[in-house]
Amino acid sequence: MPFSQKPTFLYQFFKLSTINILSNLMVPFAGLMDVAFLGHLVEIRHLAGVSLATVLFNYIYWTFGFLRMATTGMTAQAMGREDNESVLLIGLRHAVLALGLGLTILVCQQPLRLLGFALLNATPEVKASAQAFYNALIWGAPATLINFVLIGWFLGREQSNKVLLLSVVSNAANVLLDYTFIVRWGWASRGAGLATAASQYLMLLVGILLFCQEIRFKQVQALARKLFEPSALKNAFTLNGEILIRTLALISTFAMFTNLSAAMGTVVLTTNAVLMEVVSLAAYLIDGLAFSTEILAGVFRGKGTTEGLMRLVRVSGGTSLILGLMFAIAFIISPQPLFGLLTNHTEIIARLYRYVPWLLPVLGFGSIAYMLDGYFLGLTQGSTLRQSTLIATLVGFIPMAITAWYFRSNNLLWLSLSLFMVARAFTLGLQVPRTLRKPIA
Repeated sequence: MPFSQKPTFLYQFFKLSTINILSNLMVPFAGLMDVAFLGHLVEIRHLAGVSLATVLFNYIYWTFGFLRMATTGMTAQAMGREDNESVLLIGLRHAVLALGLGLTILVCQQPLRLLGFALLNATPEVKASAQAFYNALIWGAPATLINFVLIGWFLGREQSNKVLLLSVVSNAANVLLDYTFIVRWGWASRGAGLATAASQYLMLLVGILLFCQEIRFKQVQALARKLFEPSALKNAFTLNGEILIRTLALISTFAMFTNLSAAMGTVVLTTNAVLMEVVSLAAYLIDGLAFSTEILAGVFRGKGTTEGLMRLVRVSGGTSLILGLMFAIAFIISPQPLFGLLTNHTEIIARLYRYVPWLLPVLGFGSIAYMLDGYFLGLTQGSTLRQSTLIATLVGFIPMAITAWYFRSNNLLWLSLSLFMVARAFTLGLQVPRTLRKPIA
């Protein structure tokens, strides 16, 4: 039964979404465990330091998020065309690229550290904790980038159950190692970095085993000569380049937000770090729907039809908005028990009460933006994503962020992030009718 028939479409969408949401929640859950373990240490500098170092890792790792995104969209389209050879080639090409980039990061880790921390604002104590976290986590770079490809490839093949297994293995190991390194052995931020790096290598091992269950070495060997075909590489690099610019703009926005938070003091930095953990958790939840949207949009494109795309946007958009608003309202209504899980510092919790209402616009408009991101990734329309994010950063975020810095106002800083989400949702939404009026090239 084709996707366009309602019962099958809804079943397929919500089945994929449920598995993707469960899988996605494993990632921020481990991050929340980092926050919880570090947030209950006597010195909050360790939590602030990890928050600061995460800005640098967002650049280092999520700059290469195109490895996951492009792999999913291109694989889904190949599945729609029933082109099994291309499905395998897409995964192999991106895996080779990921390995090369991961090793390059290891070689360049010292200059990256010097440059990164020279640009970040914090007290010497916070920077020391941040560097300890960095020095440990950086060794997980090759595994992390190859895992991006494995996740993208399995998602594109609608094998979300395997992605869920990988997430469970990785994050269960991360939590266990966090407890051992941070609580039992007292390694603080360094322990958090080591736990995450080790869990990434375990995830890679399990991912390779899952890959080998389906693909034989003879199949890989037979396609080796096609890995570096000029036309295929050109298409891949064009799409990857556009997604790279989009991702850099996105990461830069959150980096500026964190850096401006640090400029307002350690307490403001820590307060915003806890709130951003909530935003991150909600984003992972909504991204479960966005991943399903990406997969099905890619399949529709592979089949060469726009049928079903409007239904996809409506179902995914409505569900995403409901989830985003429910998540924000839960923290606004019950801040004490929920934030109390992340930190026991009364000064931080008191400040959280002031700023928690900002979750409503950030997650409300953000939920639509996340969903549309998935939609255009599935259509592999990287230029649309690039232009939208650049406009949102340059027009939506930066002017108000500068104003917030000038007046040293955390409320204005959260307003700038809200405007960023509004701009992303609006600019992407304007492009949806174009994808429905004519066949997708």
